[in-house]
Amino acid sequence: MTALSTSCLTPAPIRRAFFFGLAGLALAATGLSSVQAQGQKGYRPPTSYLQLGKPDQEEGRRILESFRATGSMGIAGDYYLAFELRVMPRRGDEHSFAGQMWGSRNSNGAISRVTLATGAEERRLLVQNGPQPAVWTSQGNAGGAEVAMLGVSALFTPIADTDLTAFDLQMPFLYWTDFSYEGIARVRDRPAYQFLLYPPADFLAKYPALTGVRLYLDTQFRQPVQSEQIGEGGKLLKSMIVQELKRIGEQWIPKTIDLRNETTRNRTRFGVLGAALNQNFSAGLFAPAALATEAPAPAASLLVPVGQ
Repeated sequence: MTALSTSCLTPAPIRRAFFFGLAGLALAATGLSSVQAQGQKGYRPPTSYLQLGKPDQEEGRRILESFRATGSMGIAGDYYLAFELRVMPRRGDEHSFAGQMWGSRNSNGAISRVTLATGAEERRLLVQNGPQPAVWTSQGNAGGAEVAMLGVSALFTPIADTDLTAFDLQMPFLYWTDFSYEGIARVRDRPAYQFLLYPPADFLAKYPALTGVRLYLDTQFRQPVQSEQIGEGGKLLKSMIVQELKRIGEQWIPKTIDLRNETTRNRTRFGVLGAALNQNFSAGLFAPAALATEAPAPAASLLVPVGQ
């Protein structure tokens, strides 16, 4: 892997950019048993301890607790991003889709609304993060779209023909309470706390293909730098990697994030083209029913160019 842009070595707000504003977390107690988390049968990824001896699991719990309690994930305040999803298949021609994201927070945590132009229609998603995450979707033209909540298995359906899914936007694994702290790893020339998180039984029953997620948190800023989805037999299914960030005023936002399908070796690159920060959106914009109508973008004069 290539190293992060040197801008990633600056203070804590840069880590807020990771996953483009999708979390505001509170830790539940650890300690689900293997039977509770994975069922009595089925594959459970083994831990991979990085230092001699088992790392202090209580210390790992405190690290996660601190990370989730600070609410430092995501971009502060209301914000708007104009972005591009660049599809880079291992074979074949590259192509791209234009997208928009509106982000805010409510009593349940971070919430974001995403619109992706997929030809004649728009695909719209509303992603609620927090202890009770949910995703709603709408597809169609303004005024004629039907809004529906996604079930667990539908979270893994690619959006258009990209490698981005609703699961990538929602990241429910950040709330999974059954985990192992594996120690400190080197991730792209930076030390990072390494965790292996296991899905709860109800999630696993609905989507058994995902058996765990490995998460890496920067040791200095305690913010994510990478995540890996794990399947049966320990097979690596997908990786999400922060590549580059951009500073706008006093805040850092994502410039590029790569999603890599480890089976096909195809990649989708999330690239921010412009950003409007410190906005003041109506709460109604983030109501599920509002997905049936087109959302207004901020005036072009408020958009700060970010580029590729």
